[in-house]
Amino acid sequence: MYIGSYQLSNNLIVAPMAGVTDRPFRSLCKYFGAGHAVSEMMTSDKTLRLSKKSLYRANFDGELAPISAQIAGSDPHDLAEAARYQVANGAQIVDINMGCPAKKVCNKLAGSALLQDEDLVARILDTVVGAVDVPVTLKTRLGFLNGQENILRVAKRAEQAGIAALALHGRTREDMYLNTARYSLIKEVKSMLNIPVIANGDIDSPEKAKYVLDFTGADAIMIGRAAQGRPWIFREIAHYLVTGEKLSSPSIAEVQKVLLGHLAELYEFYGEYSGCRISRKHIAWYTKGLRSSNEFRQNMYRVESTAEQYKVVQDYFNQLLAHGEIMSDVQVETVNLLDTK
Repeated sequence: MYIGSYQLSNNLIVAPMAGVTDRPFRSLCKYFGAGHAVSEMMTSDKTLRLSKKSLYRANFDGELAPISAQIAGSDPHDLAEAARYQVANGAQIVDINMGCPAKKVCNKLAGSALLQDEDLVARILDTVVGAVDVPVTLKTRLGFLNGQENILRVAKRAEQAGIAALALHGRTREDMYLNTARYSLIKEVKSMLNIPVIANGDIDSPEKAKYVLDFTGADAIMIGRAAQGRPWIFREIAHYLVTGEKLSSPSIAEVQKVLLGHLAELYEFYGEYSGCRISRKHIAWYTKGLRSSNEFRQNMYRVESTAEQYKVVQDYFNQLLAHGEIMSDVQVETVNLLDTK
C-alpha cells in the first residue's frame, strides 16, 4: 500500500493515541511488524509548540520512515502552519485529526467535533493540503451524532481536496468507544473512493483483522487499544494473514525482555521522573490478567525510581517463569484488549 509516494511494508498501521503512541511505542510496534505508525496528536496552537509535551510528541529521532505527524486544531491557517512546522521538523506525512472523541479536544471544536461543520472541514482540508508538499492523510469517524452520519460526504470531499489516504474509525463521536464499530459504512466509503481507506475500530485479533479487511475491502487496518501492552499483535496478525495459522502465545522470557527493553527506552526518552511515571500504565497493560498481577501492580505503583521499577518488573517475570514457559500458562483472567480503562 502507498501513501502518496511512500510504499508501506505492509497494511498494518498503529493508530495515533494521545499519551500512548510516543516514539518508543511506535518503534516497538514497527519492530513487531507494523508497516506504519502515526504520532500522537500535536496541537496547532503555536503558543504550546515549545511545551514539554509538544516537544516529546514531535521527537522523531532515529524513527523508521515514513514519519507521520498528526496535527489537531480547528483553524485552517493554524493547521496549515502546524503542518509546515512538522514537515520542517522531519515529518514525511501529515495526518489531520478529525476523529478524537475526547471532551477536552471536542470542546475546542477540534477532533471529531469538526464533523459538525462540513464547510470548516472543507476549508481545513484544502488549506492544509495546499500548505505542504508531502502527503496529507485524514483520521476521522462516521459522524458526530448517531443518525446524522455524514462520512460519505466528508470522505468524498477529502478525496477532492487531495487527501492521500483516509483512516476511518467505525463509530461516531457520540459512541465514544461504546457499542461496536460499524464496518458497513467503512465498506461503503471504500467502494466510492479511489484513495486508500484504512479501517479502524475493535480490531483485537488476527481473525478480526482478516474479517475486517475482507468485509470492508479496506486497503489497510489500523490498530490502537489492542496493541497496548501487546505490541506483538502486529506479528500475530501479519503471520495469520499470510498463512491462515495462529502463532502460539509468546514466551514469558520474550515478553520480559520486550517489556524491560520498552522501559529502558521510556527512561532514556523521558528521563528519571517522567519515565518512571509514564511507564506505569504500560507495565499495567503488559501484566493485565496475569497470575498475581493485581498484587504486583499495587507494589509497582508505590515505587518512585526507574531503577526500582525495573527491578520489580524483572523480579515479577522471574516469578512467572516458575509457573510456565509461555504467556498463556500464566494468564489467569480473560483480558478485553479493547477496554479503555
